Amino acid sequence: MEDLPNGFTGFAHRKEGFVSAGEASRISRGVATARPSASPIPHHVREAAAAVSTEPPAKAVPFADAELARVSTAEARGAWIQIDLAAVRYNVAQTRRLLQPRCRLMAVVEADAYGHGAVEVAKAALGAGADHLGVTTLTEALELRDAGITAPIVLLAQPTAASAPLLLAHKIVPSAYEPDFAIAYAEVADRHGMKAPYHLLLNTGMNHLGVAYYDAVEFLHQVSFHRALELEGTLTHFATADCPETLDFHIQAKRFVEAIEAMHAAGFDPGIVHCANTAALYRFPDVHFDMARMGISLCGLHPCAQTRSLVDLRPAMSVHARIVDMRTVGVSEGVSHGLRYRSPGAVKVCTIPLGYADGLRFGLSDNVDFIVQGRYFRQVGEICLSHCMFEVDLRRTPAREQVNMQVGDEVIVVGSQGIAEATLDEMAERLRTTNYEVAMGFGQRLPRIYV
Repeated sequence: MEDLPNGFTGFAHRKEGFVSAGEASRISRGVATARPSASPIPHHVREAAAAVSTEPPAKAVPFADAELARVSTAEARGAWIQIDLAAVRYNVAQTRRLLQPRCRLMAVVEADAYGHGAVEVAKAALGAGADHLGVTTLTEALELRDAGITAPIVLLAQPTAASAPLLLAHKIVPSAYEPDFAIAYAEVADRHGMKAPYHLLLNTGMNHLGVAYYDAVEFLHQVSFHRALELEGTLTHFATADCPETLDFHIQAKRFVEAIEAMHAAGFDPGIVHCANTAALYRFPDVHFDMARMGISLCGLHPCAQTRSLVDLRPAMSVHARIVDMRTVGVSEGVSHGLRYRSPGAVKVCTIPLGYADGLRFGLSDNVDFIVQGRYFRQVGEICLSHCMFEVDLRRTPAREQVNMQVGDEVIVVGSQGIAEATLDEMAERLRTTNYEVAMGFGQRLPRIYV
């Protein structure tokens, strides 16, 4: 085999005396090689070549299912998220205590329960006292049904009319705000001898979806003639329940109450009245009505600073990885893309298989700490697609004992160990975004372990 000028064979710059596997095999069979001018073959290479079997390989033996099942995808990946379902149950129980006995609790598990896993979180929430489940899309609802969940499911947005057969077949209740959708949905139900329950979505000021609150009665007059339609509930979405300023919230709440009263006055039963989202549930008990909706707090995250003193929540998600590489980097040597981090010397740089494709946002580069053995270590260099690095200071001082770290050691990216804690809230603050978004990022690609 001739040397090739590219870097894919590894032979373009090989040293004298190097022998490829193919040449070693030919040597063992006494076949002349194509390198008559090469230096004498080293003794250890001849021994290795002699050990190469000339017999055809044995037939491959398939792996047993049990053997494959023993391989944890989390360990194989070297990075994972852990979801504490006991924390989910605790959060639901704490929230349930704030509601009146007759007030229902809806567990909103949209966006895969904010990256925590919709099916498992929904089951935990229902087991702890939630009555309904809320999602945004039909796909999300069908995932819950496919998992055997039979609890009431409400779509918090209006789907397309084409989805009517799936809604009815799987007992998924849509929100509605367009007469054309409501009638088309009812027609499909009527053809199958079924009722078509729905929740009327009112726009009280968020101005993105819903019937204008002052047109609620008019909407009902347009659709209520249909014998299949059943108004099961009435809802609205608050825009500022998580904001320090409360004027706009109170305006929306007042408009919602006015719409409900107008419906009663016109002879319409609004059904299950609900408007309290996560922030309003804790901050404004007056709007609990017939049902309150619990979203991000299912997972132990607060929707705003104002709720922290009102309810005790336990974060359910932690993010873990294992060190896959450790190396000493000389003074002024760079690390990662762009080489924007330069070693100060007397440090080791450790790599973990976790990057921005896994939810560790690029914007956190050089701006986040990891935890190993209960101590903080600074992330350094640009966060890569699937990896990132952190720095271990090798200098020993009276105030800092050197840490003996090894490849394979566990690193806490989000979570706590001893007195050290790394939170989604801190990451969100540094990124100037919400804890919702950070949590969902970690839930997209990393394998999950439920405990």
